Parts: sequence; C-alpha cells; structure tokens
Amino acid sequence: MKRVYGSVKSMTAGDDESAVKCRERRRRRMAKRRMAAGASGSSIAIRGEEKENGVTNNPLSASLAAAIVSLISIMETPPPPVYGTVSVIGRQREMEDEVSVRTNLCRPEINGFRPVHYFGVFDGHGGRHVSALCKEYMHVIMEEELMRVVVNGDGSNGEPCRAAINRSFQRTDEMALRLCVCGAVGSSSNVCRCSQRLSFMGSTAVVSILTKEYMFVANCGDSRAVLCRNGRPIPLSVDHKPDREDERARIEGCGGRIMFSNGARVEGILAMSRAIGDRLLKQWVTSEPEISVTKREAGDECLILGSDGLWDVLPGELACTIVHECLGGNLENENSSAEPRNEGLYPSRSESAATLLVRLALGRRSTDNISAIVIDLRK
Repeated sequence: MKRVYGSVKSMTAGDDESAVKCRERRRRRMAKRRMAAGASGSSIAIRGEEKENGVTNNPLSASLAAAIVSLISIMETPPPPVYGTVSVIGRQREMEDEVSVRTNLCRPEINGFRPVHYFGVFDGHGGRHVSALCKEYMHVIMEEELMRVVVNGDGSNGEPCRAAINRSFQRTDEMALRLCVCGAVGSSSNVCRCSQRLSFMGSTAVVSILTKEYMFVANCGDSRAVLCRNGRPIPLSVDHKPDREDERARIEGCGGRIMFSNGARVEGILAMSRAIGDRLLKQWVTSEPEISVTKREAGDECLILGSDGLWDVLPGELACTIVHECLGGNLENENSSAEPRNEGLYPSRSESAATLLVRLALGRRSTDNISAIVIDLRK
C-alpha cells in the first residue's frame, strides 16, 4: 500500500508541475497579446486624437506607422534576384576592371522600407586604383545617400533617388581626386607623404539600383547597360564619347578640345567625355552620370551590365539573344533555394549566360578587359 501511495504521490507532483508550466506559458501568451493590442490601441487612439485636433504630423504616430510598414515589408521580402558575374583580364597586361554586387543593400524610406539591390561595373584607365576605389566605396556611399532621403511626397517620379545617385557619384569622384599612387585617400588638410596624385587615372561607372518596381541605371563613361525585354534589347545607357554632339558642345564650351588619335579624345588623351577621377582633365571631364529610370514589366527577362571590352565586339541584339536562350527553362528550379549559387559545379543560368558572353567576346578578339553582370529579372 505504501508503494501504491508513493506512486500516486509522484504522479500528482508531475501533474502539478506540468500544470504550472502550462499556466506560465498561457500567462506569457496573454501578456504578448495584451502588448500587441495595446500598441494597436495606442496607434488607433493617436490617429483618432489627430483627427479630432486636426493634427497630421504627430511624431509618435509617424514613428509607429514607419515601424509597422517596416515590419510588414520585412515579412513580405521576396528573395534577391539571381545574377551571374564574370570578369577577365583578356588580352591586356593589367586587370583594370572591377565588378561590385550588393543584394539587399539597404531598406530606405524612399522605397517603402523594402530592399534595394546594387550592381556596378567599373572600367579603369591608366591603372586600377580608381576602379578599385569605386568597388570598395561606391556602394557604401550609395547606401548612406539612399538612407538619408526622407520622402515628403509619393516619390513616383524617382527624383529623390536620382539626387541620391548623383551625390554618390560626386562623393566618389571627390575621393578619387584625392587618391595617391600608394592607394591612400588624402584631403586638403591630410595628404599622404608620397603626394603623387593620380593625374590621368580614372574609371567609368555603370551602376544599377534595382527595386521591385523600377530599374535605375546611372552611367558615367562608355560602360553600358542593356535590358532584355520580350527577347529584344533596350539600351538603358548611352556611351559618353567625346565626338557625341552634346558632349562635344559641352567640352568646347568649357574651353576644351576634341583631338583625334586612334579615335576622338579629350585633349588628345582620354577616349571618353565623362569619368570618375582624371584629375588634370576634370575641367572638361565630368563625373556627373546620366540616369535612366525604367518601370519593370512582366516581359523583362534580364539586365546586362558590361565594360566596353564586351560591347566593343558584341552588339546588344546578339547579347540579348544569347542570354534569352541561356535563361530558358524552368523558372521555379532556377530560383529554388535548393540550387547552389556560385559553387562551380552548379552555376546559375545567369552565371552561365555571363560566362558565355565573355567567352564570345574573347572569341571575337576583344583587346580589352571584359566584365559582365547578368541579372535575372523574371518574376
């Protein structure tokens, strides 16, 4: 009988313990619900108070609304776009091209706290210092500028984003003008000991800021961006060549000259009219990018960014056809999380397309460094 009572006593203690745990869990759940209901109620109360008093700029209300929008956007975040990058030295002695990709770069208010993706190709000239600087710092500056923008209107015309991109190029150019041969970035008050500024060294820059609804492409130089839509190429940038009518007028208006030596060149030196860096030509060679804004459509297949080593020998129509064929197939398999990315044995179709473009450019005897980014835009 003692054993029986002992057994019953043990079972009762276990039941009591589990009951206590259940009550604790129930209490925590109820506390969480009360907190959520309180936050919701306070938000509703604030909106009601604003409505009664005619106040529309309550900072607490604005912060709550921003937090709610941010939380919803995080929960609804789609996966980043699939992309492929290839960059090779080609038939040059030195590699001066650089490629930079930052998916989910930031979640600026300008984009409703949803992620923006960053892609850039930089083609250096006179050396790799400036293109390497662009790769290292451009996306950092771009994030700062995008996050700094406060939206006062709907921002549908893209002007706030344009301004942020412009400032990013300007700040990067200012850094490039202070860059020394040793790689240090000095300032007017803090100059590196070598003091050998990079007088005729610079870089092109073609950068795309990708959102769910829009493609922003900023171009400075002769690198290029091409959109493949319904199997057809749509140029999203125009090369900045010195003999382009508007560029020639701008340069000559600043007192510069266009001279021909193996093509049109600014002061007979630089074969492009816009670039980041080029300190001694800065009077005529601007770093201000031309920016295109394109609304995304259902027929968009891919965006191709490339240096002139690719586009000098490969027309946009052929590049679009090649990528169109490479991206054909089961989209669900392409974007599935089970597919490894950039692991060599199982490259994405975007990476295969970028590789094929570069190999074809080499086969067509491109004499420059060759870089390509292929971004899959299919939904």
